[in-house]
Amino acid sequence: MFRVDTSELLVVAIVALLFIGPKELPRVMMKVGRWVGQVRGYARHFTAGIENVIREAELEEMEKKWREENLRILAEHPADGNYPEPMPVMTELPPGDEQPDLPLEVPAAPDDDPTPPEQRPLP
Repeated sequence: MFRVDTSELLVVAIVALLFIGPKELPRVMMKVGRWVGQVRGYARHFTAGIENVIREAELEEMEKKWREENLRILAEHPADGNYPEPMPVMTELPPGDEQPDLPLEVPAAPDDDPTPPEQRPLP
């Protein structure tokens, strides 16, 4: 974001050590860290608010499109319209169409090993 190089950070650290001193430097760094955390929190809160506003605007736009589409469909297919009766659902086979005889069990695959399966070692 700010494109701070490591050499620039080193210069800032040395200058801070010279002007603030080694005794006060930890306390100052702690305050700076708190300020940075607060600024990040404010930025996070701000971006979350902006995202919520954008999301609400998108939802309103989608609801408008859905409402228009719903009105169009209702205009094409009114509730009091004369519609043909739907075809009945087939629940059984027609008369004369018998179900073919199917095997209920699949035959076992051919096995080349003459030992019974109970005596074979497990893989």
